[in-house]
Amino acid sequence: MLPSLHYFYQHILRLLEKSTVRYKKETMGAAVLVSLCSVAGDPAILYTLRSSTLTGLYKGQVSFPGGKRDDSDQDAITTALRETQEELGIQLKEDCVWGIMRPVPDRTNMMVASVLANLGPLENLTLKPNPQEVEAVFTLSFSHLLQEKNQGYTHYCRDGIYRYTMPVFLHGPHRVWGLTAIVTELTLELLAPGKYRRRTYVVGRH
Repeated sequence: MLPSLHYFYQHILRLLEKSTVRYKKETMGAAVLVSLCSVAGDPAILYTLRSSTLTGLYKGQVSFPGGKRDDSDQDAITTALRETQEELGIQLKEDCVWGIMRPVPDRTNMMVASVLANLGPLENLTLKPNPQEVEAVFTLSFSHLLQEKNQGYTHYCRDGIYRYTMPVFLHGPHRVWGLTAIVTELTLELLAPGKYRRRTYVVGRH
């Protein structure tokens, strides 16, 4: 059983201190808010299902709140918090942010910053999802994500040659895959070291 999110707070702040300073200075194409929360006291991660009426690559897919950087955004944290307010109708203060994990490229090779934040108990939040952007909101507990029966992977080939493997998280309300699954994997490795076996593998990278 994992400790409460509060238990992790100071430890994670220290772990992410250098990367946060570094990535706040860099201009990212987009940012997502990796939204930690608790459900009936159990640590969990909050996800959204993007509206199927949206245009673009990610319509109808599971994601974290987030989106492309605006010119007025000071940094990745500003982008993630602004997008979360637009999508979920909650205004979060920067003191809920624990730090910035290493960015991940999306399918277009745009770098996406992963901003880790603690939203607190889900029952204390008044979520007002924007129906034009969000079809559903759901959570997956850490205990669910860390069970091997709920973990899968997909091998990808190009021109008949194996290129890489990506994680998939199964048996929740919706399948978590793609960029969102990779960021989920990074989060589990950070918060539950030794309890999760990495699935991501790219040929030629070690």
